Amino acid sequence: MFICIFFLSLFAMNSAISAESKLEQVTITATRTDTSGDDLPLTWTLVNQEQINVTNATHISEIMQKVPGAWISRGNGQESLVSLRSPVLTGSGACGAYLATWDEIPLRATGFCNVNQLFDINFEQASKIELIKGPAPSSFGSDAMHGVINILTAPPSLERDHKISFEYGAYDFKRAKYHYRNKSKSSGISLNANASSDEGYQTDSGYDQQKITLRWETFGDTWSTRFATELSNLNQETAGYIGGFESYKEDKLRRINPNPEAYRDSWSARAYARLDRKLSDKSNFIFTPYVRSTNMEFLQHYLPWQPIEKNQHRSLGFRSSIKNKGQKYQWVAGIDWEKTKGSLKEFQELPFSQNQPQGKHYDYTVNSNTQAVFGHSTLKLTNYWALDVGARFESTKYDYDNRLSDGSACSIEASNCRFSRPTDQVDRFSDLSLNFAATFNLNSKQILYLRTARGFRAPQTTELYRLQSGQVDAFIDSENIISIELGWRARNLGRVSFDAVLFKMNKDDVVFQDTNRFNIFGAKTSHHGLEASISASFENGLYFNSAITVAKHRYDGSIELFGAKKDIDGNDIDTSPRFFGSMQIGWNSFADRGLSLLEGEVIGLDNYYLDPDNLHRYQGHTLVNINNKWSIGPNLSLWLRVKNLLDKSYAERADFGFGQYRYFVGRNRSAHIELIYDL
Repeated sequence: MFICIFFLSLFAMNSAISAESKLEQVTITATRTDTSGDDLPLTWTLVNQEQINVTNATHISEIMQKVPGAWISRGNGQESLVSLRSPVLTGSGACGAYLATWDEIPLRATGFCNVNQLFDINFEQASKIELIKGPAPSSFGSDAMHGVINILTAPPSLERDHKISFEYGAYDFKRAKYHYRNKSKSSGISLNANASSDEGYQTDSGYDQQKITLRWETFGDTWSTRFATELSNLNQETAGYIGGFESYKEDKLRRINPNPEAYRDSWSARAYARLDRKLSDKSNFIFTPYVRSTNMEFLQHYLPWQPIEKNQHRSLGFRSSIKNKGQKYQWVAGIDWEKTKGSLKEFQELPFSQNQPQGKHYDYTVNSNTQAVFGHSTLKLTNYWALDVGARFESTKYDYDNRLSDGSACSIEASNCRFSRPTDQVDRFSDLSLNFAATFNLNSKQILYLRTARGFRAPQTTELYRLQSGQVDAFIDSENIISIELGWRARNLGRVSFDAVLFKMNKDDVVFQDTNRFNIFGAKTSHHGLEASISASFENGLYFNSAITVAKHRYDGSIELFGAKKDIDGNDIDTSPRFFGSMQIGWNSFADRGLSLLEGEVIGLDNYYLDPDNLHRYQGHTLVNINNKWSIGPNLSLWLRVKNLLDKSYAERADFGFGQYRYFVGRNRSAHIELIYDL
C-alpha cells in the first residue's frame, strides 16, 4: 500500500510540476493570530470547507483519514479514540495527550477531558479543521503534547448562502442539515444546524444526535466583535466488542451486539464573545470570555461488572492577548484564566463479587483553577532566515472533595477491592512549555524549518481521585514531552504543494497503571517517524491528494505495566500501526454531462500489536470509497457516496483484553444519498 501511494504521489508531482496555478493564501490561527500557514515553522494540516463537504462525514474519523499523523479509531456510534502523532491511547488520562478546541477554546477544562469529546462539536458544518502535530505553540496549554485539533465555526459569507439538505443511507441512517450565512458592511450571521439518526450496523446500536451553531459578528474601525454558541445532544445505544480471533470476518458474528444494555447520553453547551480592539495600525488587543457545560452518563460495558458513570463540569474563563505585527518583528503575549467545577459518580446496579460490589464506587467533586501567561515572537533576520520562539507558564489547582467514606469501597471480607477513594485534598501543578524554531526560505514557494519544543499535560482528575486496589494517593505529576522536527514545505510548485517532516519525540513521567493497578508515573516512551502530504491539481479538473505516515511508537525503559507479562522495553506501544495513509483522486469537469464531481479514495492501515508484550496482532486493512455529485437543477444537487466499495471485512479497532481478542466491527459496503437545495 505504501509503495502504491508513494509512486502515485511522485507521478502527480512530475505531471503537474511545470504547470502554473493561482497562489492560494492559507491562514492558520496556531499562534492566536491569523498567520500565513506557508511561513509557520511547525507541522500543520488544514482540512478546508470543500474537503468537509465532499466527505460529508457521519463520524469525524472519516475526515481525519485525510491528515498525515492522525488516525481516529471509531468505536460504536459516535465514540472514538484519537491518535495524533501517537499510538491510539486508552485509559482515563489518554485524552490528555492531545488538545481538542473549538475556535481555539478547549472543548473540556484542564483535568476533565473525555476520550469521546469530539462528538460534542459540530465538525460536520465547520468552516475548516486545523491540526497541529507535536507539542503546540505557547498559545495552547495543558494537553497539547501530541498536537491540537482545532475546529473552526463557519463565518458569515460575503454573499447570501442559504441551504437545506436531506440524506438517507444504509441501516436507516437519516440526516437533515440547514445553514444560513450572510453579512453586510457592519455585521454578519452564520447559523448551522443538523440532526441525524442511525439504527446501527449491529443490533440495538443506533443513535440520535442534534447539533446547532450560531455565530454573529460586527465590524468597525476600532472594535470588532464576535459571539458564538454551540449546543449538542447525543442519545446512543452502544454495541460492545465482539470476541474471538478475527471474529469480525464472520458474517454471523459481525451484526451481533453482545451488550444490548449499553448506552451513552451526552449533552454539551458552550459560548464565547471575542472582543477585538485596534490599538494602532500594527497592534490589537483581544479579550475572549467564555463558558462551557457538559453532562455525560454511560454504561461501562467493557468491564465485566458494568458500572454506570455520570460526569459533568461547568467552566467560566477568558483568553486575552495583545499582538503587534511589524515587517521584521512580530509578537503576541497574553493571560488566560479558567475556573471549573466538576463531579463524577460511579454506581454498580447488580452484585458481581466482593471486589466489585454493588452500590456506589465513587462520588466526588473537584473545583479547579487554571492560570497561564504566555508569549510568542517571530524575528525576520534576513530575506531568507527567521527565528521563532515562545514560552508559556501554567498553574493548575484541584480542590477534591470525596462525598463518600474514605478508603475501600468494599466490605472487610474483600481480598483485593477494585475501588479506593482518597481523602479530601488539594493538588497543585505548575508547568512550562517552550518552543524554538528557525526557518530558511529556499525561495518564494519553499521553506525548510527546524523546530524543538517542550509540551506538558497536568494529570486528569480521574487519574488522581478514581484509584484502585487500595491505593490511597496517586503521587503523580505532569507528563512532559520533548520534540524535534525537520520540515520541508512547498506551495504552488506549478500545481503541486507538499509537506514533509521528520520528527522525534521523547515523553517522560508517563502516567500508567502498574501490575497492582496503581496509577503511577515515571514511564518513558519514544516516538519518531515521517509524515508527508502531497496535493496536485490540473487544468482539466483532475486533482490528487495523499497523506502518508510512517512512524514507530515504543516503550523506552523497563516498567511493570498492568497486563504485561515480561520486560517491554523497546516493544511497540499497542495500537500503533507503523504505516497508515490515504489517497484521493478526483475529477470535477463533467458539467456538460450533469456530473459535477467524481472522487475515489483509498485508505490503508498497517498491522499493529494489541498488547504491550507484542504477542497479539491485527492484520490491518485497505478500504475504497467513492463520492459522486450531480447538478440536477439551478438550485438542486445530488450526492452519492459509497463507503467500503469492495465490501472488505475489517475492524475499526482491535484490542486484546480479559484473555481474548476483541473488535469494534467495521461496516460492510454502504451507500448514502444526499439532496441539497439552495433556498
